[in-house]
This record gives sequence, structure tokens and C-alpha cells, in this order.
Amino acid sequence: MPETFTGWVARDPNSPLTHEPFTPKPFEDTDIEVQISHCGICGSDIHTIRSGWAPADYPCVVGHEIVGTAVRVGSKVTPPTPDDTVIKPGDRVGIGAQCSSCLKPDCEACADGEESYCPKIVGTYNSRFPDGSKAYGGYANRWRGPGHFVFKIPEQLRSEEAAPMLCGGVTVFAPLRRFGAGPGKRVGIVGIGGLGHMGLLFAKALGCDSVVAISRSSAKKADALGSEGGGQGLGADTFIATGEDKNWAKRHARSLDLIICTVSGENMPLSGYLRLLKRNGTFVQVGAPEEPLPALRAFSLIQKGVKITGSNIGSPADIRAMLRLAAEKGVRAWVQTRPMDEVNLALAEMHEGKARYRYVLETGGKVGKL
Repeated sequence: MPETFTGWVARDPNSPLTHEPFTPKPFEDTDIEVQISHCGICGSDIHTIRSGWAPADYPCVVGHEIVGTAVRVGSKVTPPTPDDTVIKPGDRVGIGAQCSSCLKPDCEACADGEESYCPKIVGTYNSRFPDGSKAYGGYANRWRGPGHFVFKIPEQLRSEEAAPMLCGGVTVFAPLRRFGAGPGKRVGIVGIGGLGHMGLLFAKALGCDSVVAISRSSAKKADALGSEGGGQGLGADTFIATGEDKNWAKRHARSLDLIICTVSGENMPLSGYLRLLKRNGTFVQVGAPEEPLPALRAFSLIQKGVKITGSNIGSPADIRAMLRLAAEKGVRAWVQTRPMDEVNLALAEMHEGKARYRYVLETGGKVGKL
């Protein structure tokens, strides 16, 4: 197997990605190597490339919504559960935003099956393995890393539709699952974009009594609800346009059990969102802004006993559960495919908000050639 991969490399915050070789981590018996066919573009990719959250570890190859074919499987790769079969060469697989954790029995997070909260988490890119080698992502011809974080893709899902679920999808699915979204619950999704559109799809698939789409304008109302001509929408039953209805918070007060917020920004109406919650309701922040969240008055929490929390991607168990649900219920991310060699243009267009609702890069056999 090759010890040099090729990919689209970020070398500083301001220059376009360049196509060049890089050296992956050394292959270990617990690793799987994947020939990449698809990789979704996540907002995290843009934050990292431009060092928005923190200085990036350049050079880096981003991309953590990876689908491809397993081409090499280490001898110590084991099935994730007794009911599963081990991944073998030729299987279609995916990798999300995490590629390693300590997996030690005395680690509370790993022992509880919440590897995404392990203090020794290794991200799929812009991170380092314990031996000091770099983790490189999916804007490349191949990926290599621990088999514990590689997932079989159900045959019912197309690769380009499955890819965005591996980070964006599970980022909204995990808190929906954790906080009991399902029959008897009314759920709101703030932001109808790459994350939010999948939040609506999964809330509907989980059988929530009501799914409410919340956005600044009504520009995406038809997508959320479905067109009047019978076009299939994202699953919302109600739409709230916070920038067009001055009384939205009062009109819909105490109507939701759970809110998943995918947006970020200093000016988002956080206290208004909390007003929508029922007594003991929960607000979950999954959007990760580069700037602080808005200030909040204590009475927004005290008056109804509401809770504000956050959620970090999802565990391997969350990802497997999400993929099963998507296969069973026919959940399909709304994607637009782009050739991998158009990555710089696609990144620019995504940053400008043009994606409806997720760009997915296809290698087409081109990434392996310099």
C-alpha cells in the first residue's frame, strides 16, 4: 500500500488549497485504510482552514465526512458490537469528525460509550495521534486511521447522501437522541442550513409530534414545509421567521420541549428562543461560532427551569444508530455534488451560503494524480 497519499492541502489561512502529496500516520494492526470516493464540506473545514477557532496546524488536509472503500484492514480490527461483522476489504465505509480516543476502561467517557467526550480525542484532521503523527482528512485520495471509528454504510444509502451525515448529521442526531426526541415531543430546529436541514429530517424520522423550523426569514419556508404543489419538504410542520414576525416569541411561547440550535452569532435572539421552551425544556447549542454567544438574563432560565447545554458531534454508537434510522426511514440529506478538483470554488460558495444544503466532493479518480 502507498505510504504517500495525495490531497488538497491548506498551508495558511489565506491561500487556496494546493494539490500535493502528504504522509499519513504509520499503519497499525488496529487501522483501516480507505480509498475515498466522497467527502462532504463541513463548516468546520472553513473555520479550520482560516484558523477561525484557533491557529491551525498547517499544513493540513481537512474533510471529516468521508465515504469510500476499505482497501486495507488491520489484523486487530474488531467488530464494534457482538452483533456486527468485522469490516473487510471491499466494504463501503465512512469516517466522521473523530478518528481516535484513548478507549481505556478507566476513562469515564470511553467506558460509557461517549468517545467524543474523551479528553484524549483525536479529530479526523488538524489533530495529532499519540505517537505525534498528524491526522489528515478526506480532501484526499485515501484516509488511514483506527478502525474503531470507521463505519459500514448501509446499502440503502447513496454515498453522497451518507457523507454529510457522518459529521453534520450526527451533530444534530446525537442531541435529538440524548434528549428524547420522538413521539410526544415537540422539537424546534434553529437554522435551516447544512446542519439544520438534517435536524428537521431526523426529528421527523424519530416521530416527533411536531417539528418546527426556525429561521430569520421565510426564504427557506418552502423547503422546510414542502411546496404547495406537493413537493417533498424537510419534514417541518410549522415555520417561524424571527426577522419577519415581531411577535414570534410571544406567539409560540411555551410550545417546544427541545430546541437544537445550529446557528452562531453574537446577535442571535437567544432569550427569544428560550421563551419558546416549555417548563423544564432544553436548549442545545451545536453551532460553534468564532465569537461569544449573546448575553442572557438569569430569569430566562429561572422562570421555567429551562436548561441550556451543548453537544459535541456524536459517539460511534450514535453514528451507527443514525445510519440505521436513515436506512430504515429513507432519510436523505439534500446535497449537491462537486468534483474534488473544484474544492476551492466549492469552499468559497459554501462560505457565501450558496449550498442547498451540503456540498459533497467526489474524487472521480482525479485526486490521486498530481
